[in-house]
Amino acid sequence: MNNLAVEKSSFSLKIQLEIISWLITALITYLVIYPLVSHFAIFQFLGSNIFFVVVFFTYARYLFLLKYTFLADWQWAKFAIIFASLPLGWFLVENLQNFQIFLDDEGLGSFEKHFNTGVDYEQKQTIISYMRREMMFFGTSAIIAVFLLPFRLLISFWRVYNNTGKV
Repeated sequence: MNNLAVEKSSFSLKIQLEIISWLITALITYLVIYPLVSHFAIFQFLGSNIFFVVVFFTYARYLFLLKYTFLADWQWAKFAIIFASLPLGWFLVENLQNFQIFLDDEGLGSFEKHFNTGVDYEQKQTIISYMRREMMFFGTSAIIAVFLLPFRLLISFWRVYNNTGKV
């Protein structure tokens, strides 16, 4: 087997892994968001919440499993993500801050009016608590991952550029 065939096979496996990873991310996002979507008639932070979960899992995957992704070989993509991480981090911080400001101004009780009918008081309190903790966890985790990944990509770029054999 020649070197080109090995590279093509390796790239094909990396693309397959990327597709599987995105499917797993979509499934996890659905499982995390489902309790909110199933109980709220209107949830104004749904887009931000989904974005937090997707960014966290995607960036964490790249942070820890970089050598198994297509990014391991694409130097230009590493630099694109490094420079895109600054506005992305700013956007995430702004969305998390908007959620926190809403909680400070309106309070958790303001979400009670947006529940579907038939949800009792205890369920409402449980779902509101879940929503707050889940938003804060994934928002903060996404911000941390977006902050750390550029450093990991810079190290990877340096290793590939200097032919150390590592990513």
